[in-house]
Amino acid sequence: MDRFDSIPETALAWHRAGKGAVLATVIETWGSAPRRVGAQLVVSGDGTMEGSVSGGCVEGAVIIEAQEALVEGAARELEFGISDADAFAVGLACGGTIRVLVEPVGAVLPEALLEGLVAARAQRRGVAYVVDLATGQRHLDLEGHDLRFRMDRSGFEPDSRKFVAIHNPPLRLIVVGAVHIAQALVPMARIAGYDPVIVDPRAAFGSEARFPGEEISQDWPDEALLKLGMDARTALVLLTHDPKLDDPALEQALRSDVFYIGALGSNRTHAKRVERLGAAGFSAVDIARIHGPVGLDIGAAGPSEIAVSVLAQMTQVLRQGA
Repeated sequence: MDRFDSIPETALAWHRAGKGAVLATVIETWGSAPRRVGAQLVVSGDGTMEGSVSGGCVEGAVIIEAQEALVEGAARELEFGISDADAFAVGLACGGTIRVLVEPVGAVLPEALLEGLVAARAQRRGVAYVVDLATGQRHLDLEGHDLRFRMDRSGFEPDSRKFVAIHNPPLRLIVVGAVHIAQALVPMARIAGYDPVIVDPRAAFGSEARFPGEEISQDWPDEALLKLGMDARTALVLLTHDPKLDDPALEQALRSDVFYIGALGSNRTHAKRVERLGAAGFSAVDIARIHGPVGLDIGAAGPSEIAVSVLAQMTQVLRQGA
């Protein structure tokens, strides 16, 4: 998914309300497709639509097909060629082809299965919706598909008609230290698809005036992290330079499944950090999870460029592994 949207939740609500609901999912693309594989929209019986499978190029045709599929109670596989002119209208240089799977809720996609998908998403659990287009069988997987979960990539299993739709929790960034680098990093991370949270017990730093509209916790970092929870879709960046604030957060993070831990400071600062964590009982393997000094070495100068280097390193670890 591009972001954690509410398409499955909307589909379930519409179905329960008796409006009828059809999920349309991009299952394959060729060329310069407007939306990635796994993108979804939901269509109700009266033609109301949420989401997108093409950025507007073919939504009208999908709505008609979805309403017909709802009446028939059968799934449909649709294929659309997007012209260069239509592609240009949604910001692409050239057109392509997309295939879309249309599934009426209830008749084809069991309500209980959709309920399970929605429940997993609410619990921030990664879940794969698997449909075998050869047999019509559908199920949810909470385990397996490790590469697909890490890459956030839906698609067909090799040499099969089995489509796997990955539903990952939204990416989240926890920044400890409401400093000037955070003022650049937080909006950049939001653009990149993260839901940021700022943690700083120092009221003068973590203020609404400095971070308008952002979620701010003024709890001590280790307490804040316990409340927020940390999982494999969470990145943690520490920017305080202060061991009293950084070390308690690091100890919590090293006991969690966060996919990225970055800590600001020079090589000398990081060496002292390694010594303290070793003395606290953490192994060399544990401590090696910390990216310190934080960010890719791109010769960054100034808060904004440092923020770019941090976000780039987060992306590298997320997509390619540590």
